[in-house]
Amino acid sequence: MTIKDIAKESGYSVSTVSRVLNKHPDVSPIAKAKIEEVVAAHNFVPNDNAKHLKQQMSKSIAVLVKGTSNMLFANIVEQLQNLIEQSQYSVFVYYMDEYDNEIEEALRLCRERKPLGILFLGGNPPGFKDKFKYINVPCVLVTNVIEADEFNNLSCVGTDDIESAKCAIDYLIQLGHKQIGIIGGDLDISYTSQQRLIGCKKSFEEHNLPFEKEKSYEKSKFSFDSSYRAMERMLTKNANVTAVFAMSDVTAIGAICALKDRGIKVPEEISVMGFDGIELAKYYNPKLTTIQQQHKSIAKKSVEILLNCIERNAGAVREVTPYILVKGESVREIKK
Repeated sequence: MTIKDIAKESGYSVSTVSRVLNKHPDVSPIAKAKIEEVVAAHNFVPNDNAKHLKQQMSKSIAVLVKGTSNMLFANIVEQLQNLIEQSQYSVFVYYMDEYDNEIEEALRLCRERKPLGILFLGGNPPGFKDKFKYINVPCVLVTNVIEADEFNNLSCVGTDDIESAKCAIDYLIQLGHKQIGIIGGDLDISYTSQQRLIGCKKSFEEHNLPFEKEKSYEKSKFSFDSSYRAMERMLTKNANVTAVFAMSDVTAIGAICALKDRGIKVPEEISVMGFDGIELAKYYNPKLTTIQQQHKSIAKKSVEILLNCIERNAGAVREVTPYILVKGESVREIKK
């Protein structure tokens, strides 16, 4: 397969194909999409050193991390690297913004670096539908659990986001909270946030409590700064909130900082609950009440599954890991 073959199959000129391969901006979106589809379908490597790269990277595993501020991911990446390096394989890690397209990046890595397998950390499963079919190596979604088995080379390991988020809201309600705000990701693109919100709504429904998304949900990236600003917006539109469920510990800490800067005491005036169970949660002041994910177990099982798929051609596996409700100091009971 050459550039000329790509041009012939796509119906575009060699020069247009070359501009797409070299990421020039002066190509129409339609032409770019068609050429990239042909390139992906044939696993084409667009450089003269393709043979050398294939030999050099033939024992490697890629880790794609979606989100640059997620402390849970930092812990898991460290575990993944240590586990893979104990095997016969090398590992390379790529970080992306949480709103970027991980499948496009994975296709590029498959063309250029030829990994034997890919670990998607923080992937967005709905975005896999269109182009994941062009990835022909074993892959594991790490921290995301999906129901469908559409792809026989895509496994998943993670916490049940629906049930664990429901547990968080159940706990707040049991402590007497009825006005509960939620800070999470962009619901249009964050699968994790979508799943956790489903769990939250299930809890509200079971306890016969209303939930108005426009009033009680604030969008935030999983970062301190973004969640700080999200908490400020929530206070502006929902002054009666007595508790906040933040969909990550980083988000919870950002929210608490915003409250403290406004002179609002946590948990005396507003309780804040996190999610993830990162190391900082137990050293922060106040210590976070949170849903702890078993990150070591998630990393270990993810690597085991991927290596089994690579070495034994095993099929896809769906693994759900347990979670723990950690009762810290950032949530208080409202006395009736």
